[in-house]
Formats: sequence, structure tokens, C-alpha cells
Amino acid sequence: MNGIIDSKLFNILLLITIIGEFLLPWILKHFYKGYNSKTMVMSVLGSPESPVRKIYNIWLVWLGVFLLGASFLFYKDVNAVSSALAVLTFISIATFAVGAGILSGLFSVNESKDKVTFASKIHGAGSAFGFMALMFFPLLQGISSFKGSDVIKGIFCILAFVLAVMFFSFFIMGDKAKFKGTIFTYEGLWERLSLLFMYMPFLYCAIGNIFA
Repeated sequence: MNGIIDSKLFNILLLITIIGEFLLPWILKHFYKGYNSKTMVMSVLGSPESPVRKIYNIWLVWLGVFLLGASFLFYKDVNAVSSALAVLTFISIATFAVGAGILSGLFSVNESKDKVTFASKIHGAGSAFGFMALMFFPLLQGISSFKGSDVIKGIFCILAFVLAVMFFSFFIMGDKAKFKGTIFTYEGLWERLSLLFMYMPFLYCAIGNIFA
């Protein structure tokens, strides 16, 4: 790697952002009576009913803007190995940044799924497309790592991809009526775990470059 993506400043910001993605919801939940992080998705923290909605929605916009910028850096980095993988990597990160970050921060979902508004539809679509796009980020990083002869990172990213798919599948199943009352109803937990493994290549990059 080279340039900005290899700089300690960028990687410190990347690490802080990824940690903040999980730490901030954990902090904010203590100020939202009735919020259950195991069964409720993180987006609910930004709902109109949430007392911490402004903070969380501002965070989502920041997340989106930062990762959108990062998508260009990862494109340049992967382009040294494969132009096709570079384009797919950019699409993966940028789609998530715009859909699950910026749009989700500007258009809030409601606490109750039964209450559907224009804003919640935009949020739902953006978040869904964003998550599905980022789910392939570890796979793309794994393939590009193998092509670049970085076997350890390649194996790490492929394992992260497998776990991301598994937990995302659990998250989707939790929304189905036939799985109500089962372990799959812990939508908040499965969302966080799937997102954690989607973010693993970011963490690998940040930690590796900070302590290199």
C-alpha cells in the first residue's frame, strides 16, 4: 500500500470510526429508555422517537462521508493488483457509505416497523443495498490479497466474509414470522455481528498500518 491509505493519520481515523460504529450505540442506548440492543437494530437510535436521534444521525452522515472518501483510497490500492477488483471494491464501500451512512442519517426509520413513511422507505432501501454491498468487501479484499501474494490477509478476509454472510443471514431470518420466538429474533445482535465482520478488512488495514 502507499500514499494516504498507508498514512498513520488516515488509519487512526479509520480505526476510531470503526470502533465508534459499535461504541457509540452502546453509549447512546443508556439514554433511550426501552431500547434493547439485542432485539433492536442500530438505526432505531436515529428514529423520530429516539431522544438521541440527532447525535446518531449526525454520526451516520459522518460515517458515510468518511467511508465514501475511503472508497477512493481502497480503489487506488486494489487497482495496483486488479482494475476489475478495484472497481468492485469501490462500489462495495461507496454503496454502503451512501446508502447505510448518508441516506440513513438523513432519512430516519421509525421505532415500529408497522409505521411506514417516505423517510423510512428511503432509509430501508439505502440500508439494505448498503449492507448487501459491503458484505462482499471482505471477499474482494481476500481475492485481491491472494493475487498480491498476501496469503495471511487473504485467509483472514475470506473467513470474515463467511462469518459476515452467516450472521447477515441470521439477521434476515429474524424478520420472518416463522422465526419469531427463536434465537433469530435477536436482530440487533446479528446486525452488529454481521457488520463487525464486514468491517474486518478495515480493521486489518488500520491496525496493521498504525503499528507497522
